[in-house]
Amino acid sequence: MIIDVKKMSQKEKLQAMEILWDDLCRNVPDFQSPQWHNDILSERERNLKNGKDTFQDFEQVKKEFRDLTQ
Repeated sequence: MIIDVKKMSQKEKLQAMEILWDDLCRNVPDFQSPQWHNDILSERERNLKNGKDTFQDFEQVKKEFRDLTQ
């Protein structure tokens, strides 16, 4: 199956990315993040502990993003 991404709306593209990511997480148990990703996560964790950063609930962020793209 070939999908013409250029014909997809932004909403459809985001939904497709979410479906793909969810599938990867469920079906590739030995998936390893690259080291640079671990480095960024460690830095963000340090920033949270030091009060230099905050975070938002992922489901809320997805909802807000979807609302912006509709």
